Order: sequence, then structure tokens, then C-alpha cells
Amino acid sequence: MITLKTHNLAKRFGEKAVFSNVEINFKGSVLGIGGPNGSGKSTLLKSLAGLLRPSAGKMVWEVGGDKIEGTLARKEIGYAAPYINHYAELTVMDNLVFISRLRFLKNAHERILDLIRILKIAHQKDVPYGLLSSGQQQRVKLVAALLDQPHVLFLDEPGTNLDKAGGDIVKTIIKEFVVNGGSVLLASNNENELELCEDIYYLE
Repeated sequence: MITLKTHNLAKRFGEKAVFSNVEINFKGSVLGIGGPNGSGKSTLLKSLAGLLRPSAGKMVWEVGGDKIEGTLARKEIGYAAPYINHYAELTVMDNLVFISRLRFLKNAHERILDLIRILKIAHQKDVPYGLLSSGQQQRVKLVAALLDQPHVLFLDEPGTNLDKAGGDIVKTIIKEFVVNGGSVLLASNNENELELCEDIYYLE
């Protein structure tokens, strides 16, 4: 469970304000970020994850009893989004092994095998990433986000390109992640996904 508080959080690109005066006061396990396409959901999620620097404002986290001003440590987060990609010419397994080595993960091979089984892509582990369907690629991205057992999982439109079976797997992952003590920030305009959230911050 996390506590997240933001005050007057804003992000601009040049003269364009993507969002401003974001005030979040959340304590729980699953926080949703909702709003129509173009409202800034992805930009806000990236800012909260530390992938973008906010233009103004502040945020304070509490994770596992530790109070953190600003962004979380990289090892504490997992991030999955449709716009994150992997090497097209490498197989699924090679991509995931490469990521695990960059993160200095121990026992990574077993962890990868467990996750690709859960995400139901084990039979595609030797297929080049670029030959997978968009839905299969999305499952690989979810595996990569979960590899180092993060405390907080950031999911941007996790059901993108997934069929119903894939969407059901995402729901199961979120529920099990929470049961195991993790917290999730979920950006989506899919009502079925937002139903998993305890609270939702809406952007206009």
C-alpha cells in the first residue's frame, strides 16, 4: 500500500500546458488516472514515475513506511506502456535476459520463465519480438515491468491490443500484485480497467 500526495503538480512543453494544479491525496493499493484521449494521462503517469520532470509542484510518496519526496528509486518501480518497445531482431527470451542483466537481477532466468508462463507467451519465447502480434508484444512489456518484483507498478493503458483473455490476465496480475503487497498506478480510459481502482483522479 502506498501514500501519494501531490501539490500543484504541473507539466508544460514550451507554451503548452499538458496538466496543471494536480492535487492527489491517495492512500491505498490501486490508483487510477482517467480522462479522455489527449488529456495528459500518460504524461502525468510518466511524471509520477520519474520518467519526466514536472514543470512545477511537488510529490511525496510513502512506500513500506519510508517517506520519499520527489520520485521513487528505479528499483522500486515497474513500468509498462504501449509506447515502450524492445529489440525487434532479438527473441522474446533474449530481450528479457538482456533487460535482467541491465538491472543486475539474480535468478532472472527462473523469474522470466514463471512470468512468460503466467502471461501465456512461453511458447513464443524463441520468436523474434518483431514477429509477434501487437497483443503478444504487449504481454512481453508486462513481463519486463514485473521482472525485478517492483513495489509500485505503473501501467499505461495495459489492455491496449489485448483480446479479452489478455485483458483478464491483466486483471489477475493487478489483483495478485496487490495481494502480495504491491501498489498499482493505472492510466486508462477503459472503464473495465478503472473498475479495479480504489480511487480515480480524472484529467479533463
